[in-house]
Amino acid sequence: MTPVRAVKRKKLPSDTSSSEEDKPLSSSPAKPRRRARTNGARAINGKKKSVETDDDDDDAPITKSKRATTTYGKAASKPAKKKVKQEEDADYPPGSESDKNPITKKAPRRVKRKLKSDGDDNGESSSDDEKPITKAKKAPTKRVRKEKASSAASTRKPNGKVKSEEPEPSPKRGKKKKEGEEDVFRWWEQDPNGDGTVKWQTLEHNGVYFPPPYEPLPRHVKMRYNGKTLDLPLESEEVAGFYAAMLETEHAKDATFNKNFFSDWIKVLKKHPPRDGTKVTEFNLCDFRPMYEFFEEEKARKKSMTAAEKKEAKATKDALEAPYTHCVLDARKEKVGNFRVEPPGLFRGRGDHPKKGALKLRVRPEDITINIGEGVPIPKPNVPGQWKEVMHDNTVTWLATWTENVNGNHKYVFLAAGSSIKGQSDMQKFEKARELKQFVDRIRQDYNVDLKSKVMADRQRATAMYFIDRLALRAGNEKGEDEADTVGCCSLRCEHVTLLPPNQLVFDFLGKDSIRYYNQVTVEDQVFKNIRIFKDGKDDNDGLFDRVNTSSLNKHLASYMKGLTAKVFRTYNASITFQQQLDQGISDKKTVQEKLNAYNHANRMVAILCNHQRAVPKTHEQSMGKMKDKLRGMKYERMKLRHAMFAIDSKYKKKAKYAQDESDLDDDAIAEHEEQAKAKELERVEKKFAKDNEKLVEEGKQPQDESVLKTKRKEVEDEFKILKKERGTGKAVLKRDRPLEKIEEAIEKLDEKVKTFKLQMEDREAGKEVALGTSKINYLDPRITAAWCKTHGVPIEKIFSKTLLTKFPWAMEVESDWKF
Repeated sequence: MTPVRAVKRKKLPSDTSSSEEDKPLSSSPAKPRRRARTNGARAINGKKKSVETDDDDDDAPITKSKRATTTYGKAASKPAKKKVKQEEDADYPPGSESDKNPITKKAPRRVKRKLKSDGDDNGESSSDDEKPITKAKKAPTKRVRKEKASSAASTRKPNGKVKSEEPEPSPKRGKKKKEGEEDVFRWWEQDPNGDGTVKWQTLEHNGVYFPPPYEPLPRHVKMRYNGKTLDLPLESEEVAGFYAAMLETEHAKDATFNKNFFSDWIKVLKKHPPRDGTKVTEFNLCDFRPMYEFFEEEKARKKSMTAAEKKEAKATKDALEAPYTHCVLDARKEKVGNFRVEPPGLFRGRGDHPKKGALKLRVRPEDITINIGEGVPIPKPNVPGQWKEVMHDNTVTWLATWTENVNGNHKYVFLAAGSSIKGQSDMQKFEKARELKQFVDRIRQDYNVDLKSKVMADRQRATAMYFIDRLALRAGNEKGEDEADTVGCCSLRCEHVTLLPPNQLVFDFLGKDSIRYYNQVTVEDQVFKNIRIFKDGKDDNDGLFDRVNTSSLNKHLASYMKGLTAKVFRTYNASITFQQQLDQGISDKKTVQEKLNAYNHANRMVAILCNHQRAVPKTHEQSMGKMKDKLRGMKYERMKLRHAMFAIDSKYKKKAKYAQDESDLDDDAIAEHEEQAKAKELERVEKKFAKDNEKLVEEGKQPQDESVLKTKRKEVEDEFKILKKERGTGKAVLKRDRPLEKIEEAIEKLDEKVKTFKLQMEDREAGKEVALGTSKINYLDPRITAAWCKTHGVPIEKIFSKTLLTKFPWAMEVESDWKF
């Protein structure tokens, strides 16, 4: 291989700094590193090859890197075992994202070590494919519930030895199990299988659910070309319909999207040309409007379906999908995650993706490999065809896999987020990040020393580590020409970082999902000098860190701690920042909403650190408008209560608490509110009338006459006429008589309600440009939230959705003093 030419560097002005660190560094020691990088980053034929999957986000389904998947599919389980060696050589964290790295060779037996728990009741979590961690001793109340004797695996330890018989412990005390509720497998209380090899003993499932075949449009619905109707065969009509359905979206206004769609549609038209012989050559002559209008009519029809019709349609759909929603893993019923095969359509991509608009082909059974236990019935696809391959690999956790045609990415079907396997993976990920606390001081000390290293590769690596640690940047991968131009730390170009003397840097680049990262930061003087040296003599398009790649960086990190990668740093910094923000303290005298605002503020700090930005939602203004209307309604209700109080006893007018009128509630606002309230009440009456009639018909009874609705409408009209007469009089009559004490009570409750609601509005406005969900799902150890909620008496349901509570059951049992 031709040695890499050293980059010529301009001589730095002598007055910039007298320190030796400013001098161009000797490049000779770095040559072997450069060659190693070139070999690792490129295939022998010179084509670019991805070497690291660190840029993948945790919330996406776990996928294999290009490196790991190039040999996939050649054989059954044997090739999969061969891949592991390649992934380990590439310095992937052993066991992190274990679904991604099937390990077939049993790890050598190691001495068990006890993980420092810091008050964690769940200290039994094992780090990713590390030596098994001994389970922390627990009080007698934390006894393990034995699983019903349904699997041979449940009676064996990870080393294969049979456990001694023990009396079955009584289940944990607590909430009584509701009727019909399934038993929860408390995997976090069992001996963890931390050897990183066998993931299951038995696995049975029904495959995946394919979308129904294409239904042709009615004969009168035809697109037009050059003003004439176009008679298309089904295959071509289906693809045209994909575009027609998106006609009024932003995608259809995008030149790249249109170009890619038309290019792929022309290929389909060559195989399935119009029946009338029309030659389609110009995109501008295509008129998809008739198809679009038909689709809109169908949407409106479905929207106008009665409740009974919608219920029936849902029941039919659920019945078709029911066999695919669960599998049986080691004799336990577990929920499957993404069991539906994505239907064909047009690829939308994220950001400025060069392939947006490309045709996503229909996936057929012949494209799919399924993984299932030996000796169990092979499922039959719900559409005609045979599986591409059937595997019996118990070292991986996916149930099915295929390759999509647009980007060549591997798609997987995994168990649902709340399953035992996914839960173990999550717990191990956060334990790995938590373990980093023991090493982070030494790592920081070392990279701060290397910031002045005489070896260019070491200095670049130290600077990259500084950015990854301080700014929580993703490591970054090499990208192909057909991929979106997104970068991370190691793939930054000179154009992405601007120097602002004396010690500020401006970062401006597209990160993951084409989200812009813009940050002006003050850095240490040495880091500023290093960036100036790295940029010297280079063009804007040259790599800033030309002697560092993700693989070499992760290899260096792994020398400190097994399984440590740049990705672990991101999780660690997010969780530790979150813990520190929450530890700043909030008075227990505060209301629940004030505590929630403090929690969301801490979450926002993490989201900003991790660049979890979002565009302001299109519905934000509308949503805030509705909240303002709701707030006005509360104030209106308070005003009516005050006026009713004055009518009963006029002395209340002199009390300061009740004397002042409600803010933002003038005569016009009152009139507008009453008109809106009247319209809503009339709509409610009509809906109830229709629903009641529907129910009567179902029961075989005679529906109500229209006169009943007319009477109810008149009652509403009369009620609001009275309210109109009361405007400006300062008097009010309540619908039902209430004593003064009850009215005072109601006003106090409204005051609290208004205060809480204003806090909610402030919180929503503050978070309009920040996505809080990503960090909550992927980067924040859920035990931090569980412990904080217990400490401050906040119901965790106000923070974690039902989905997250299902995803993190293991985190809910920590003590209130647990710390990350």
